[in-house]
Amino acid sequence: MKNLSDIDALFTLPLAEFTAARNALAMRLKKAGRADEAQQVKEMTKPSATAWAVNQLYWRHRRDFDRLVAISEKVRHAQSGKGGDPRALVEERRKLISGLASAAAELLTKEGHAASIDAQRRVITTLESLTARDSSSIEEHAGRLTADLEPLGFDSLAELLQGAPHQKAKVLDFAQGAKKKQRTKEKPDPEAERAARARAEAVKRAEAAVSTARREAEHAEAAAAKAEAQRDALKQEKEEIEVRYSAAIAEARTAAGEVKKTARTLADAERALARARNER
Repeated sequence: MKNLSDIDALFTLPLAEFTAARNALAMRLKKAGRADEAQQVKEMTKPSATAWAVNQLYWRHRRDFDRLVAISEKVRHAQSGKGGDPRALVEERRKLISGLASAAAELLTKEGHAASIDAQRRVITTLESLTARDSSSIEEHAGRLTADLEPLGFDSLAELLQGAPHQKAKVLDFAQGAKKKQRTKEKPDPEAERAARARAEAVKRAEAAVSTARREAEHAEAAAAKAEAQRDALKQEKEEIEVRYSAAIAEARTAAGEVKKTARTLADAERALARARNER
């Protein structure tokens, strides 16, 4: 990982070091008279544990990551009829994602983060979503994620399967045409509009609840990892105490044996002294 920018270097660090390194970089930029850049760096969000793991796949497992990007591109071409067996390519893509997810779990565990089933699911979802994008978007975001990516939506899935970038203008034109036809056929329904707004609000509340639940799950996983580390430390301390206790018992037994031996020697000496006195 040579010639990294200062920003890129932040995302290669262990997660626990991110905040201090970010603040130090912001301070250096500010002292150098680059106040705007310093403020932008200061506002950078610390990645979630799973987003950090996906970043590390980009920095530390680049070969497999690039293979996944390449195979995702082949899947798009195959699904659009431009060559290749779509089923075989999709299976190869699945295996690559599975292998990278396992590598991410190892990274999480090594750094003291929980590698739960939910964490691995979020890693897989982020990998699928990231590599389904066009090359410029992948290059912009890969290795610098601060949060998990959402599952593939309809538009992203269409990009992956149809092998063509999503064209917003065409979709917008289509939607506008459909709305015009609908307006010519029927009048607006206020009740339907209220129901649509209610559904939108419900979706927004549900998304907020999911986001909160994810944060709580991450905190719980971190607490569990900390508790496990403390348990392991206490177990090791207990084992060390038991070793010292066994050694102390052995030493005490040896000392007791020496005391008995010395007592016998003393008794023999006293008896010899008594006999010598009687013989005089």
